[in-house]
Amino acid sequence: ARKLTVSIPSEGYYCRPVVALSLAISPIWIAFYLSSQMGVAVNAHFHYLYISCAVSLFTGAMIIRYGGAESLSLWALVPVALYGFVVAATWIDYIGAHLVRLLAFFGAVFKIPNPVMGLTVLAWGNSMGDLSTNVTMARKGLGNMGATACFAGPCFTLLCGLGSGFAALLASDPNLTTIKVTIPPSVKIGFASIIFNCLLLISAGLIVFRRGGKIGPSHAYLMLTIYVSYLATCIA
Repeated sequence: ARKLTVSIPSEGYYCRPVVALSLAISPIWIAFYLSSQMGVAVNAHFHYLYISCAVSLFTGAMIIRYGGAESLSLWALVPVALYGFVVAATWIDYIGAHLVRLLAFFGAVFKIPNPVMGLTVLAWGNSMGDLSTNVTMARKGLGNMGATACFAGPCFTLLCGLGSGFAALLASDPNLTTIKVTIPPSVKIGFASIIFNCLLLISAGLIVFRRGGKIGPSHAYLMLTIYVSYLATCIA
């Protein structure tokens, strides 16, 4: 179902019938997502579903009729790719919500505290996709891009995730001007570990500059030691 609703027009994955089919049936998935995750009463807004289905069917027919056999033209590729990205984001949110419920269930069965589950299983599972992508880019000779993504991903999650969350909360209540925030000890220790690691990276960069631009394996072991210490401190 996921592959049939997410349009992927990029090179190496492009298939004209599949892209047309994903565009045609994706409004049905989006309606289900809005109903199950956002609590939107789709039954009361069926006219919007009819209009979106008509537009998506027309778009899919245009892809079948005028789309290239090997790739789409640039004017069609960009909006189709952006739309596919939005649909893929809904799948990630839907699967993530069920994953959290599943982890909570296993935590309750095995009597594992929620903070421990979040620090270990959830954090590792959430990072596996980024890990595989960054390692793949590094092996293909794009080491700088992979290293940059290691910092850009968490930065985007922290800044845009927290920023959009607080903005939505403030917009939901016009009378709300301040939000009381409590930072748990695990987050404080995490911030301290990140700052310490950044200082080590800066120090290593200054040393590497003198050694010709090569970082030894000892720094990797040091970063792993910091992470293990962070886990041990939070779980203890």
